[in-house]
Amino acid sequence: MSLKDQITEDMKTAMRAKDSERLGTIRLLQAAMKQKEVDERITLDDAAVVAIVDKLIKQRKDSIAAFEGAGRQDLADKEKAEMAVLQAYLPERMSADEVAAAVKAIVAEVGAAGPGDMGKVMGVVKTRLAGKADMGQVSAAVKAALAG
Repeated sequence: MSLKDQITEDMKTAMRAKDSERLGTIRLLQAAMKQKEVDERITLDDAAVVAIVDKLIKQRKDSIAAFEGAGRQDLADKEKAEMAVLQAYLPERMSADEVAAAVKAIVAEVGAAGPGDMGKVMGVVKTRLAGKADMGQVSAAVKAALAG
């Protein structure tokens, strides 16, 4: 079953269970997926769905930081609940050690020598680790690998 089909099934389950918070988050995800399909006239594969989920999670993290900074814990809690629902659709994340090892292998493969080659390395890293690792963590690992 594709990830897109799984999301549709989860929406139906949430409807039957009358779980309005989960249902709202899943509908938001489906709307983002449909928007991407319409805008680009494509059919989304699992990798594209994971990219959309990643983007939505990043938005939630930014919102949580803003709401907590403004003293709106009620809204921050709502965003955290949405983030928890979205994270269920991500594949298993790589640990920091696994990310560092993968980055070192890619740096050696590309033949990168220093910080000037960061763009070249990040291009390869993004295609291989998209959805498997947090890109902020990956970027830090690339900087460390190129600096050392």
